[in-house]
Amino acid sequence: MSGVARGREHYRKGAWREALDAFASADRTKPLEREDLDRLAICQGLLGLDEDFLATLERSHHAHLEAGDTLRAVRSAFWLGFRLAYLRERARAGGWFGRAHRLLEGQGDCVERGWLLGPVVQQQMAEHDFAGAHETAGRVAAIGERYGDGDLIAFGRMSQGQALVRQDRIREGLALLDEAMVAVTAGELTPIVTGLIYCMVIHSCQQVFALERSREWTAALSSWCADQPEVVFGGNCLIHRSEILQLNGAWPEALAEARRAAERLSKTSDRQTAASALYQEAEVHRLRGEFAEAEKAYRAASREGWEPQPGLALLRLAQGRPAAAVAQIRRVVAAASDRLQRTRLLPAYAEILLAAGERDEARAASEELAEIAKALDTDVVHAMAAHARGAVALAEGDARGALGPLRESLAAWRRIDAPYLAARIRVLVGEACRALGDAEGAELEREAARAVFLELGAAPDLARLDAAGGARSARPHGLTPRELEVLLLVAAGKTNRAIAAQLFLSEKTVDRHMSNILTKLDVPSRAAATAFAYEHRLL
Repeated sequence: MSGVARGREHYRKGAWREALDAFASADRTKPLEREDLDRLAICQGLLGLDEDFLATLERSHHAHLEAGDTLRAVRSAFWLGFRLAYLRERARAGGWFGRAHRLLEGQGDCVERGWLLGPVVQQQMAEHDFAGAHETAGRVAAIGERYGDGDLIAFGRMSQGQALVRQDRIREGLALLDEAMVAVTAGELTPIVTGLIYCMVIHSCQQVFALERSREWTAALSSWCADQPEVVFGGNCLIHRSEILQLNGAWPEALAEARRAAERLSKTSDRQTAASALYQEAEVHRLRGEFAEAEKAYRAASREGWEPQPGLALLRLAQGRPAAAVAQIRRVVAAASDRLQRTRLLPAYAEILLAAGERDEARAASEELAEIAKALDTDVVHAMAAHARGAVALAEGDARGALGPLRESLAAWRRIDAPYLAARIRVLVGEACRALGDAEGAELEREAARAVFLELGAAPDLARLDAAGGARSARPHGLTPRELEVLLLVAAGKTNRAIAAQLFLSEKTVDRHMSNILTKLDVPSRAAATAFAYEHRLL
């Protein structure tokens, strides 16, 4: 069997790496025919080889022109422009789109005209002309239906859904996104369009906090990836997968995915998306109490042009610097005019202002979140709004009034399978129970929250739980909240040097804490201290 024949057979089976190797080897012996150049380009695109993908598409474009197949040449030019636009090389992208339009002059009606409306839709979306984008995307889908092009139909429906979502017609928009995904999950689309729609639909769901849908489609994407492990997705898609993994409590996996995205994007000109990957990496470090690593990643994201908020303000709060946290979050909230951007900031704004004792501002934030929840009408935004409302009521001394919204928020986070957020709500429910005289109920809530924090490795939350005077503080171990925090990190296998860096302490201070821990627990070693801690439920 010739190299070309082997390449075609591997391509038919979806063995993209083997197909690429066979085609590339054959191409070195004798230049590939144009149909096989198209196949080689698809393999390169799926494997994330952007430079090779673009170079092969150029060869394919010229080969189709030389053969007199103008429409196939237009299709190659479209994908060149589309990929370059994704890589933010807008001038080159515009040049290829312009060439494609010129080649279509005098060609009459054809499916390629539908594809070339795609960049028009994206431009209208960027200019916030969502009604225009919806109308243009409808034309895209109609052309796809006229010519029986499943890829184009799905792309048009997806684009219509995106435009409706941005017009606050959330339910209609999500329904169209779901319709596009039906074609994807049924295996009706070509591989590159499959990956494209997966990523764009998940991104759209994330934008409006339809996280339950994001999670469902991310699971479907993971299944598809498992069947095609060589396929490499764009950085945006990896970042969204990391966000979903973080939500679901899979923090090590979330961190690994964010790092993969940052590494992949570091090799491209897409610095903005690379910066968002660094921000996502910082978020996981912050939640785990790895403050030095979080600080480094937030600063790296900032250098690349990404606003590192609200994460950096929450880091300052966790570090015991509430004044800095307040100043930072006030600045970004004051500058945010887009409602979706404000929705992302307001939960942290309310939390930080409450911690600083600014109840009036926190209440205003919770009321704005409640209004946004009515408009977006997704479970996640309702959960965020109820959380803020309950936290404000609790801070104002209305424990009874706080329980209703807090339990509403807890139910939502549990439905979505967001264990960390649910555990944080349970801490507040415990505080409300204690304020109402139900000490046993408070203890149950706090113990449930502690178990989740311990499982996830949420060191700052464990430390806050103890500092607030929970059940552990009444136990006769005599450890301070800081010593408990150090013990948790010791139990996680960290060295004194690593603990010092994470907690912004000197090694000498950590040594002293460790000595105090061994003395108070009356144990001879770090291993014995860890065993004692688990045996006596200190962790």
